[in-house]
Amino acid sequence: MPSSSDGLPLYDELAATEVRPQGASWGLFGNDVGTLNLATPTALVRAAQSVRRGVVFSLNLATTEPDPPILGRGALRHHRVDLGNGFDDYYDAFYPQASSQWDSLAHVEHPDHGFYQGYDVTAVTDPVAPALGIGQWAERGIAGRFVLADVAGHQRRIGAPIDPASSFAITAELLDGVLAAQSTTVESGDILLINTGWLSWYLGLDPERRAAIADAGIDFCAPGLDPQESTARWMWDHRIAAAASDCPALERMPFDKGTDDGFLHRRLIPKLGLAIGELFLLDALAADCAEDGRYDGLFCAAPLNTRGGAGSPANALALK
Repeated sequence: MPSSSDGLPLYDELAATEVRPQGASWGLFGNDVGTLNLATPTALVRAAQSVRRGVVFSLNLATTEPDPPILGRGALRHHRVDLGNGFDDYYDAFYPQASSQWDSLAHVEHPDHGFYQGYDVTAVTDPVAPALGIGQWAERGIAGRFVLADVAGHQRRIGAPIDPASSFAITAELLDGVLAAQSTTVESGDILLINTGWLSWYLGLDPERRAAIADAGIDFCAPGLDPQESTARWMWDHRIAAAASDCPALERMPFDKGTDDGFLHRRLIPKLGLAIGELFLLDALAADCAEDGRYDGLFCAAPLNTRGGAGSPANALALK
C-alpha cells in the first residue's frame, strides 16, 4: 500500500480544515480532476508495458441494455436517416448513464458539504463555465493500468458463490483477500475493476424478472462495495485513480442515501473525487485473466466531451 511519502496524506490524515471537511481530498491536487491526477505519465508508461499478448476486451454493454432501463433512466431510441446512398442516424431519449457508464464529479452532491471541492449547485450548473462535469475527464481521457478483482470468481473457487440477487457486500478485507489469492498487487494510479457476476446474471434473466428490477427503482438487491468508511479508506490509501464494476451502482444495493455510511457515493465522489464506473462488461476479461493468471493490463476510456455533464457512456477498453 502506498504511504504518505508520495506527498499526499493517508485517509485518516484527511482532517477537516477551513477549506474541506474531514475525509475529503479538496485542494490537494490543484485542479478539479480528482483522483485521475494519480494516473500520472509514469503510471501510464508502466501500464503500457503490461500489454504482452495484444488482445483487446471491450467493456461496453449495448446502448440498449439494461432492457428495460433501470434506476429511473429512459430507453434509447435509435433513428436512421436515409441519405439515398447510405445513412446518418440520431438518438432520442439518450441517457448517457443508462448503460455502461461513468459518474462524473457533478453526479452526486453531499448534503452537508456540496459538490467536490465545495462547489454549489449554481457553479455546477453554470451555463457558460460549469464546474466539474464529465467534459474535464473527456479532455484528458481515462487511461492507466487496470487491476481486475474477480470477486465472483474468487467466491466460486472457495465454495461460497455470490448470489447476484442479494446485497452481498464487498468489504475492504475481501478486496485484499481476492487480490492476494490472484497474486495481484495494486499500485498508485491503478484503475480497479471489480467483477461481481451481477451483469452476466442479469443478461440471462427472463423479461418478467428484468421488468421487476426496472420497476423497483433503487430498491432492488445487488452485490457491490460495502458502503462503510473502511471502503473509502481502502480506495484512497491504495491511491486508486478510478474504480468500476459490473453491478448497477458500484456499491451494494439497496443503499441509504440519508447517511454517509449507507451511501458510499457520498464519500467517493464529492469528498474524494474518485472516478466511478458502473455496469462495465467484465465477463470475457475475467475469464481471460483466470486462464492466463494475469489480472492486470492497459485500460483506456474516452468519456463524452459534454461540458458540465453528469456522466457518460463508458467507452472503455482493456488490453493485455
